Parts: sequence; C-alpha cells; structure tokens
Amino acid sequence: MSFQLPLILIALLATVVTAEGQPAPPYRPPSLAGKADLNGVWQALNEANYDLEAHEARPAMALRPGPYGPVPAAAVLALGAVGSVPPGLGVVEGGAIPYRPEALRKREQNRENWLTLDPEIKCYLPGVPRAAYMPYPFQIVQSSSAITIVYEYAGAVRNIFLKDPGKAPADSWMGQSVGRWEGDTLVVDVTSFNDQTWFDRSGNFHSDKLHVVERYRRTSPDILAYEAFIEDPEVFTRPWKISMALYRRQEKNAQLLDFKCVEFVEELIYGQWRRHPLGK
Repeated sequence: MSFQLPLILIALLATVVTAEGQPAPPYRPPSLAGKADLNGVWQALNEANYDLEAHEARPAMALRPGPYGPVPAAAVLALGAVGSVPPGLGVVEGGAIPYRPEALRKREQNRENWLTLDPEIKCYLPGVPRAAYMPYPFQIVQSSSAITIVYEYAGAVRNIFLKDPGKAPADSWMGQSVGRWEGDTLVVDVTSFNDQTWFDRSGNFHSDKLHVVERYRRTSPDILAYEAFIEDPEVFTRPWKISMALYRRQEKNAQLLDFKCVEFVEELIYGQWRRHPLGK
C-alpha cells in the first residue's frame, strides 16, 4: 500500500499540467453575446435544504422526547427512514450562522414547530437562496438581453433585471433580482423580501430586511460554483456566506417537469373546513 500514494499524486498532477510542463489554463466557459453562457438545467446535490449548518443524522425533522432520547413526533412516525434527516457537512462559511440571541431563540421555536411553520410544507414560494438548493432542478434561461431562472418546485420564476428598475413596488417571497457581470461571474443583488420564507427545514429564518448577493460562475462544462452572501441586521450579528456546487442534469432530454404543488396541500390547509372533514 505504501507505493500507492506517490502514484496517486502523480496522476493528480498529470491532470493539471500540460504536455509542455505548464499549469493547465483555467476553464473558460462558452460565450453568449460576450458573457458566460449559464444556460442549462441545474441541481444541488447536498443536504442544505435540511440544514445549512453541519448536522448529524437524526430520526426526523419533528421530534418528541423518548425514553432513551428523541424519537419522531407522532405525526411523522409512520414515515420511518423516509422521514429521517441525513447528515450534512454544512455550507455555511465558518460553520455557524451568526444569530442575535433573541433570533436564535426564535430559530429554536421554529424547529420545535417545524410541522406547522415550515413554508415548504405548505408549498409557499421558497425564496432566495433556498430555491437554489432544494431537491429539485431549476433552469437558467439566458439570452443576449435577458436572464430568467425557472424552478421546478411550485413553478417559481425569477426575472433577473440587467438594468436596475428602482425600488420594488412591494416586498415578495422571491424578492427583486438585479444582475450584473463581473468577468465570467453573474452577480445577482436580491432585495425587497417579505419575512415569510426560511433558509431550510431547520427553522433558519430572516426578516424583511434580508439582502442577498448571489454569484454564479461556471467552473467546468457541468458545474456552477454558487455563493450567496447574506445580511439581515435584525436577525444576524454580521453578514455571512454559503457556497456549494450546482450540477448540470445529464439526461439528453433534461427538462423541468410540472410540480405545482399547491393543489397537493389543499387538504392539509383547508380540509378542516370541509362540511364533513376526512379526519386524520
């Protein structure tokens, strides 16, 4: 086994050094009207939607005390392993989200009441940046003069303004997005949020003072480097950042399918007002 490590190192070096012995040039994405072409169907492959912070596996998102430790809440017990939470390395730079003390207490309350409070359960629009790392694909549609991002979850859509239209007329779930290019990186400044979205299923939240700056950069034919710089002085003690890779879907017929989940939660939200409720 002792001779394998040098061989592995040689193989790795060979992938980044040209025949002339010079470092391989950095990846240059294909161009569209002089800008990096980001078109494609992309998807995150991580556990950020469960919890942005590093976390261990646990029996369920909704828990209750058990005789030897937490067990799944009664409402999710029948889901078994399907309702469990896989472990995640975390995507927050520095490890922990810098909450103000009173906001941290609210985050814990959100976790305890996940079943009734998480907007994802009710098919509300996911907000930014959560839309990028939910377990569903999204599509970037880019032309020489416009950029739109379409998400499979809930049929959410974002128009990325390339000329600042001024202050949004009202706050909204997805905010207002204004984009600009810094070399081959698309930078999107997102403001005018309401306070109704979460960052993940673990109760991480924000106020209507949220400001997000996203960065999309193609680092290979099939990978987007994604970063989101987050600030909200009402909830956090300082700005913080998440980063991850987004991967191009490889199917020849890769496309978004219809997942307008609003109709799937009508019974959950309104079933209690049936003349004859179905019961639990």
